[in-house]
Amino acid sequence: MKKFYAFLPFLGLFLIACEDDTTPPETTGPDPVEYTSGTADFSNYVALGGSLTSGFSDNALFRAGQEASYPNMLAGNFALVGGGSFEIPFMADNLGGMTLGGNVIAGNRLILSFLGESPAPVEVEGQGATDVADKLPGTYNNMGIPGSKSYEMLAPGYGSVTGVAMGTANPYFARFSSSETATVVGDAAAQAPTFFSLWAGSLDILLYATGGGTGVDQTGNLDPSTYSRNDITDPNVFAGSLNTVLETMTANGAKGVIANLPNVTDIPYFTTVPHNPIPLDEATAAFLNSAEAYGAYNAGLAQLQQLSIITEDELAKRTISFAPGEGNAVVIIDEDLTDLTGFNPALTNMRQATEEDLMVLTSRSFIGTLADPNNPTSINGVAVPLADQWVLTPEEQTIVENALTAYNQTIAGLATAYDLALVDANALLAELNTNGFQQADGSIVDATFATGGGFSLDGVHPSPRGYAIVANAFIDAINAKYNSNLPGVNPLDYTGLYID
Repeated sequence: MKKFYAFLPFLGLFLIACEDDTTPPETTGPDPVEYTSGTADFSNYVALGGSLTSGFSDNALFRAGQEASYPNMLAGNFALVGGGSFEIPFMADNLGGMTLGGNVIAGNRLILSFLGESPAPVEVEGQGATDVADKLPGTYNNMGIPGSKSYEMLAPGYGSVTGVAMGTANPYFARFSSSETATVVGDAAAQAPTFFSLWAGSLDILLYATGGGTGVDQTGNLDPSTYSRNDITDPNVFAGSLNTVLETMTANGAKGVIANLPNVTDIPYFTTVPHNPIPLDEATAAFLNSAEAYGAYNAGLAQLQQLSIITEDELAKRTISFAPGEGNAVVIIDEDLTDLTGFNPALTNMRQATEEDLMVLTSRSFIGTLADPNNPTSINGVAVPLADQWVLTPEEQTIVENALTAYNQTIAGLATAYDLALVDANALLAELNTNGFQQADGSIVDATFATGGGFSLDGVHPSPRGYAIVANAFIDAINAKYNSNLPGVNPLDYTGLYID
């Protein structure tokens, strides 16, 4: 080391001597990218849709989530090529709860609690300061309305504060609608957008699915005023609604992008809870299989099979059997089984779940609880079958898939008819669920509940990092359609899970 320091003065003299004889090479970096909007005009961008458009996350709408919405990410990139301001109807705080007339009408957002035996989502403490009656002035570019179905974007009075109190209007839209009789699409079109995005219709299927198929498939019923909340919208009603929205939004020459709908079976709400989470000791398993419990049920089924009332396949499907150890399937009610109560009232439509059944996320805190606090044997999912709301059966999944297929065919056709960019969100979410997306640091963002980084704690809506992946899919579709070269966003710039 001392020899090296001794050498430094001579090195300095050498450099001085050579200073006049050499010219340092010029250093040049890569040419700066010149972004262009191509054939699109992003100067006035308006986003239409439901909760996915608003930035809904962790079962609530709150300021940080709204800032991390995919339309806000798009608007940030649009600003590179002449895009204007993007106004958001912000909630009052980061709690997400809402009140009307002093009554709580929406709960706070979820956070992950570590106070119990295992981490579990709980509502953040406090009371959200957002009061629906506190009307926001002005107009807003993000017209994503949580809780809205396709046909509700066209409904006059959907933003009525009075209607919210009566249960006929939407509290999120009521906060910033232009009048008590306004429509969502009317307020959006009134801003004369030059470009718009539309990702709408998820709720037309989703409520049926998350409710375990407790609604009705309304295919063939063209009157949505007769629908219950969890019903599936008739495909023709869906198509007519989106066509009217697009006809209105493109009337003055606006261009845009539309996204199709993801399959609900690709979200953590249906992929987290196993069908067989029940551990049993030897004595309990033996009791459940005895004539005092399910043994009598199984014997009754066998008798009816011998009388050809049910087939051998249905007998096998309905026979209930438990074993000591882990991995016992829960017992469920399945309304698609043959009704045998006319022969024997005790032969209800019970069976054990299979891996083809999808347990809803909320069942994780219900399975194993007591149906009767005074009866320690009344264990939900074991001695007491789970009701329809806790599981989406294969028959119900088929109903969902049929509706999804019809809806996405409509969306593809409308994209062509109105010459719009099309985002294949269905394929995107399927890939997120199956393989995930590798990031620049080598990490993988996928659909694993709570730890995958792609979805929030409600198991339905993306996390900010998931929304960034969605934003990039929109950008890719826009660039391909309109010959723009907008950059993507870095998902790692956004959190995969809010921790407080």
